[in-house]
Amino acid sequence: MPSLTFVLPHWLYWAGLILFPLITIYMVAREKKRGLPQGPSLGIAYLFLICSGFVGLHRFYLRNRWGFVFLPVFFAILYVNTQISDSREDVSRTRAAVESSHSAVTRAKSQDAAVLKQAETGLSQHEAEYKVASEQLAQRRSWSQWLAILLAAMIVGDAILLPRLTRRRREIEGQTATAEPVSAPPDFHEIGTGQDPTKNLHTRLTDIIEWVNIRAGEFVAYWAIIAVFAYFYEVVGRYVFNSPTNWVHESMFLMFGMQYMICGAYAYYEDQHVRVDVLYTKFSARGKAIADIFTSIFFFIFTVTMMWTSFRFANDAIGMNEHSFTEWEIQYWPVKLAMPLGAALIVLQGLSKLAKDILIVTRRGA
Repeated sequence: MPSLTFVLPHWLYWAGLILFPLITIYMVAREKKRGLPQGPSLGIAYLFLICSGFVGLHRFYLRNRWGFVFLPVFFAILYVNTQISDSREDVSRTRAAVESSHSAVTRAKSQDAAVLKQAETGLSQHEAEYKVASEQLAQRRSWSQWLAILLAAMIVGDAILLPRLTRRRREIEGQTATAEPVSAPPDFHEIGTGQDPTKNLHTRLTDIIEWVNIRAGEFVAYWAIIAVFAYFYEVVGRYVFNSPTNWVHESMFLMFGMQYMICGAYAYYEDQHVRVDVLYTKFSARGKAIADIFTSIFFFIFTVTMMWTSFRFANDAIGMNEHSFTEWEIQYWPVKLAMPLGAALIVLQGLSKLAKDILIVTRRGA
């Protein structure tokens, strides 16, 4: 198999983190308007083909048994690549032995004939082993290439046939692409602990803050899908093409670090942060609000300090145009800029909650 030398450009990484969530949010909103999908989706079928067509997952999505044909070809490629790796080690080992034997022959020329003959015999033996190992490596590479061509031809063929296969599957299920949309499924159970007394309380200012944090949380949540594609590429590159990368791991842990910071406010809005609620759960709504007001003192000390120190941290990174020390050399300042941004969002969410807690406490009859 040929090696993969692709390295993700920096501009594509940052553009992907911005554009992919926007496109996904638009597509999700469009599907919600359409209602439940009518049978297999051609778009999803092509997505399976692109991501895992080498194992026939697109065929399995369409409930087509011909997907099993892809499995032996793919496993054969994995097996041959394992053999290629072993052959590379054999070639490297025998080449080193040949070079060592050449040195031994050179040294033996200044000695008696018996030593020289023994060195030449060893050289001939090692050269024969090197030739066998090289031929075996070339043969296994040829097998791998032909298997790759076969698998690629199967995938390309299915890419052409996929609309027809999807349409046929819809007909089998008694559905068509033009069927009337049905009502959307009921919403899932609301997330959160259910302990926050301010969850269903609304004011104009707090609604604006929470809208921003909900949208920010939704935006970065879709980054998790990017990780699926990235690690998919890494696994295929490592085990199929013998081409492991460093940039995939680095790009993903930086992305998840930014996601962790930015979605903190959304988690706070949904009451998902860890709390010690042994006594808290027994309080009334007013008692919980009073407890939250008291503990908010420590909350704001921590979050405001984090916002200020991380801002200075990010400002230094921007000033020096900080990059990573790996060969990918990705810019670090956008990553560090996510720290004060996330801290600012969680401070705003804390102010929103504090305002609603005060509103609960000051209400008469609460």
